[in-house]
Amino acid sequence: MDADGNLETKAGSARAHEPGTTHNIWEEFKAANDQRLDEIERRLSADVLLEEKVERLNRALDTQKQALDEMALSARRPQLDGVRTDRAGMEHKAAWDAYMRKGDSSTVSRIELKSAHGQSGPDGGYLVPSETEAMIDKLMAKISPVRAIASVRQISAASFKKPFATTGAAAGWVGEVQARTETATPALSVIEFPAMELYAMPAATQSLLDDTYVNVEQWLADEVQTEFAEQEGQAFISGDGVNRPRGLTTYPFVANASWSWGKVGYIATGNAGDFAASNPSDSLIDLIYAVRQSYRMNGRWLMNRTTQAKIRKLRDGDGTYLWQPSSIAGEPATLMGFPVAEAEDMPDIAANSYAVLFGDFQRGYLVVDRAGVRVLRDPYSAKPYVLFYTTKRVGGGIQNFEAIKAMKFAAS
Repeated sequence: MDADGNLETKAGSARAHEPGTTHNIWEEFKAANDQRLDEIERRLSADVLLEEKVERLNRALDTQKQALDEMALSARRPQLDGVRTDRAGMEHKAAWDAYMRKGDSSTVSRIELKSAHGQSGPDGGYLVPSETEAMIDKLMAKISPVRAIASVRQISAASFKKPFATTGAAAGWVGEVQARTETATPALSVIEFPAMELYAMPAATQSLLDDTYVNVEQWLADEVQTEFAEQEGQAFISGDGVNRPRGLTTYPFVANASWSWGKVGYIATGNAGDFAASNPSDSLIDLIYAVRQSYRMNGRWLMNRTTQAKIRKLRDGDGTYLWQPSSIAGEPATLMGFPVAEAEDMPDIAANSYAVLFGDFQRGYLVVDRAGVRVLRDPYSAKPYVLFYTTKRVGGGIQNFEAIKAMKFAAS
């Protein structure tokens, strides 16, 4: 029942979660923020109640976006039924189910030995069926922000080595019958991306495992994907490369005019800990065009929610808002026409912080997954619960230093 005493219908309740609601909130936010900016221009300050209203609407936009993303994730949740029906796959799945539910490792051990998996056995755990591994990877790609926008490569070795040219091959123009001089050979170097061990240890009661209606594969995937994604998300942003991937913000940063390979170029806002007082959007434009056109075509922004809330209030010289909401579930908001990826592990705006990244992350950052997710069943350490020590090997780092640029909140 609403405030006027009328019964609220299910359809009316559902409309509160429709994508169009985002635009209603956005229009209300723009009107309130326009009023706030007008008051600042006229009186050098805004009414406290108006400031609170703008922040309340700002939070509502974040909440609505989160709801849309959750709807999209639920709609795209992968199904296990019918994924693999060949005899070997069904045998592995049945053996693994017996191991998970009862601890019977005899059959799954024989299957892995037959498949020549060198690390099979109770000490290293057992490989999950390929369907379960694929489901974990798909779920992680949906909730791990950097994995969702980066290039992902599966490997079978302990690390991945990628060669790159430090100097290009020489070239030139010649006439049809002119002599061709010998060109210089390009110099090559190698970047290595080792795969580090990432683990999670969900617990279950034996009664849950005994319930035949419980899909243990779905249960395991749901339990570990959030933990894996959170650990990955932090490492892909701020990891130091020691027993974890190397993060985007841990490489050397230099002014873009002095950029060289192995470093990330930055554009300064002109104001320590904030955007410039006048024409604040100019630094965003400079950052976009600091990226070469071939990378800018697939460019996107990377920042956390707090930074996005700050940028959401900015307008261009014509009074048009730079940030625009998405009206489609699962699609990101845009900033100056480029999609915005939100990563909570990105730093907040502060003096000399690199709170905004822009570029082609698919060509700029590489995530390496070593094939195979392993599970070790432990019914002894936390009785009456059964622990499932689940591991996968993941690495990551910048593979192309031209493709990504940063914004430094500093005077220079």
